Amino acid sequence: MIRNPFHLVEFSPWPLTGSLSAMFITVGLASWFHNYGTTCLIFGFMLMIMTMIYWWRDIIRESTFQGFHTMKVTLNLRWGMILFILSEICFFFGFFWAYFHSSLAPNTEIGTCWPPIYIHPLNPFQVPLLNTTILLASGITVTWAHHAIMYTKYTQSIQAMILTIILGIYFTLLQSMEYLEASFSIADSIYGSTFFIATGFHGLHVIVGSTFLFMCFLRILSNHFSTKHHFGFEAAAWYWHFVDVVWLFLYTFIYWWGS
Repeated sequence: MIRNPFHLVEFSPWPLTGSLSAMFITVGLASWFHNYGTTCLIFGFMLMIMTMIYWWRDIIRESTFQGFHTMKVTLNLRWGMILFILSEICFFFGFFWAYFHSSLAPNTEIGTCWPPIYIHPLNPFQVPLLNTTILLASGITVTWAHHAIMYTKYTQSIQAMILTIILGIYFTLLQSMEYLEASFSIADSIYGSTFFIATGFHGLHVIVGSTFLFMCFLRILSNHFSTKHHFGFEAAAWYWHFVDVVWLFLYTFIYWWGS
């Protein structure tokens, strides 16, 4: 038997079930928007949650208990995460492009001004500034948790992770309240479209990042991480810092400059 540093994964049904869940969620959202019920949407979410649980279980088993994540595999995982974050940067770049294209040269349909006529933007020094503080604080706490893991201070890492997750949930609640109290909607000209698409997708990324961090928190409680072997946590921390940086751009250009 020839030993190599790579990990050739076994046949797995989870990529298929993950793809099917994405399809059912997309079709279910379209059905829900057209008042055809939510059965397909609920089924898609249930299938996605099942896929997440069992796929993550398999990855944790491979990395923690079977020792398949060698240094070479971990290096490839790092590059994969870097490329994934790069793709996310391109994703948000498209939203900022649409926003600046419309705001720097507003056309006559919106009154040749920005914000458009009859649009009352949110005050950037109220909830948006508080959310900025919350995300910056969460970036500090997740860095604290990372350093605590590297120096085997697992009690501190647990405390820091609890604070980070609470801050992420608090951010999501504040943003949802902000949406409910906004005087405009996604249907109100190009301003409403670009505002809710950009900030809404960022809010979705915060929810995804909070889920990543919660799973890392459970793994810390189960002693899955060591000082040299904790890339799962590092990937979640990288993703969280990316979310922080995107929010700084959103706050600066959409909330503050755009108002």
